[in-house]
Amino acid sequence: MKIVVTGALGHIGSKLIRQLPTVCSDVEILMVDNLSTQRYCSLFDLPNLGEYAFLEGDVLQLNLESILEKADCAVHLAALTDAENSIGRLEEVERVNLGGTTGIAQACARLGCPLIFASTTSVYGIQDGVVTEDCAPSQLRAQSPYALVKLKEESLLHELGSDAGLRFTICRFGTICGTSPGMRFHTAVNKFCWQAVMGQPLTVWRTALDQKRPYLDLNDAVAAICFVISRRLFANKIYNIVTENLSVRQILHFIRQRVPSIEVELVDSKIMNQLSYEVSNARFNSEGFRFSGGIEDQVCETLDLLSLSGVAHSSD
Repeated sequence: MKIVVTGALGHIGSKLIRQLPTVCSDVEILMVDNLSTQRYCSLFDLPNLGEYAFLEGDVLQLNLESILEKADCAVHLAALTDAENSIGRLEEVERVNLGGTTGIAQACARLGCPLIFASTTSVYGIQDGVVTEDCAPSQLRAQSPYALVKLKEESLLHELGSDAGLRFTICRFGTICGTSPGMRFHTAVNKFCWQAVMGQPLTVWRTALDQKRPYLDLNDAVAAICFVISRRLFANKIYNIVTENLSVRQILHFIRQRVPSIEVELVDSKIMNQLSYEVSNARFNSEGFRFSGGIEDQVCETLDLLSLSGVAHSSD
């Protein structure tokens, strides 16, 4: 089996490429990444299982049909992913993210290669109980240019599914937390863990303290992708991939149990809103998947990793 992973060295990709050989026998993994964030360490100590090949390049410039030839599946993770910093950069995010997805999806359609696409639960924006994938269009109010472009990418996939026979699965991921070789610290939970270990105030959006949001254990994210591949779950559906719906106050409680001295600083953000919403993962559960992770566990693991790595703040 050949699997192509774009953005393979990132937060999700760097853990996924290590997990795939455990669920797919005799797998050949082609890792594609432009190294714009210089996460070379994601290539260190790859497991002996499976066969790995790495291609440095931008999906906007590569010959995608050549890359995807004879592939059994493509996992498209390559994207600009910092939602808050996408404010004022709609044109750039559209060029990079929508442009990259267009190229990958069109090539997959031509070659008959199924596609897994990483979207986001931040496309939701209206509270009405628990939000599902079948919510009304009025409940899809993207909270940032990043999320707005994700909706455009989803629409593109549906069009190619209808017009060109593309087979795909859209995973609307909650906010990722957890450790990996290519992890970053711009998303909420990981950022809070970094600030806590470094002795910095935890910068919380002023309106967000008691708002509920969907969060995703990185292990669940990777397991969900592997589940889609192993079950050949390519029926052109959208799935919410969410471990827990939590408030920021609950997350701060998890951190405070390990770092009691944390201070919280309320800050303004360009994408702040007054909305609190929960996202259902029932559809994916109905396929036979079980979310087994936990956000508290990932908070503890991240704090432990940072402390053991020698970056822990010292007051000496």
